[in-house]
Amino acid sequence: MTRGKGCGHCPGSHSGERPCLASATAKARAWLLVEHPGPWPERIEHLEAPEPLAEAIRAALAHGIRPQLIRRTGRRRAVPPSQVYVAYSDGPDVWLEGREIADPAELAGLDLAAVAAGRRPGFGEPVDGPVLLVCTHGRRNACCARTGAPLARTLAGRFDPFVWETTHVGGDRFAANLVCLPHGLYYGDLGKAEAVRAVEAYLRGEVVLDRLRGRAGLPEPAQAAEHFARERTGALGIGAVTVESVTGSAPFEAVVSVQGTRYRIIMESAVQADPCGPDCGENLGTYIVRDLTLLNEAALV
Repeated sequence: MTRGKGCGHCPGSHSGERPCLASATAKARAWLLVEHPGPWPERIEHLEAPEPLAEAIRAALAHGIRPQLIRRTGRRRAVPPSQVYVAYSDGPDVWLEGREIADPAELAGLDLAAVAAGRRPGFGEPVDGPVLLVCTHGRRNACCARTGAPLARTLAGRFDPFVWETTHVGGDRFAANLVCLPHGLYYGDLGKAEAVRAVEAYLRGEVVLDRLRGRAGLPEPAQAAEHFARERTGALGIGAVTVESVTGSAPFEAVVSVQGTRYRIIMESAVQADPCGPDCGENLGTYIVRDLTLLNEAALV
């Protein structure tokens, strides 16, 4: 039996392994990022802001787009212009657009339906470099501010201007959390060294399996199957692994292609103990791989 690798421990937690694989949010494929210096409410939909911004947040949620408030570390702008990004992270054709706005009313011109469908809205210019989001949302969970803020400062010192602080990204118990856009890669329980390695790998077009939570937008079993296939084969290129299908529930059966070679993976879901207490009582699920075998094309006929 092979278990997913652990991701360390929440500061102040009890000892014990806490795997973080397959814990990226499965509901985020499209993104709206808006610069806002704060204060940030516990939930973004409760933001007290000028109506054009609040309306854009509500409209994004209605379209199934994940909105995030962002701000720079140590030099927060209190007045416009404000940076806005839109991104799509599903599948091989990911993209990222960005522009500065002088007035939140400009957000009314953003075609959210196009963003949700994965089409570039032409709202801003294509962005070649990544956007790196570090959750520092202390009002949502104190661990995110305590661990995320110093991590954001470290990364900004090395990878500015790619780095932004952001509101809740999901998975408080895995703080400090990092999201790499446009691919939607989630990393958790990061120290400074692990985060730097993750970003350096992302800039090379690769992932680092240590502390990798998964890719946003994929169902959790698919995230687990991709992780186990990478672990077995050593394939680290972002586009090197494709989960073709996941069926069943107890156990799951996945078919995964790794650079043209196909594998069948049998997995079971499991519930891990929660060592963090009630404030971190989310993302308790994990996955155990029972079998991973090379798949003959004939076996699919």
